[in-house]
Amino acid sequence: MAWKEENNQLVKTFTFGDFKEAFGFMTRVAFLADSQDHHPEWSNVYNKVTIHLCTHDEGSKVTDKDRKLAEDIDKFVKE
Repeated sequence: MAWKEENNQLVKTFTFGDFKEAFGFMTRVAFLADSQDHHPEWSNVYNKVTIHLCTHDEGSKVTDKDRKLAEDIDKFVKE
């Protein structure tokens, strides 16, 4: 599934085999996001992680910074 642009955000839901896989993914994304100084809004329910990306200091809209982080996040999963 591709990232969707909606309500001035990039949004994607990732599904994993169980909670531990989902949490491991979130941990990897946390380190990646911190290294890019760009932190997502996200939620986790059991094996699903939903991520919302927008650049707040650019008026809460989608920027190249969001597209770059989304592309890098996708490298963590095989669809």
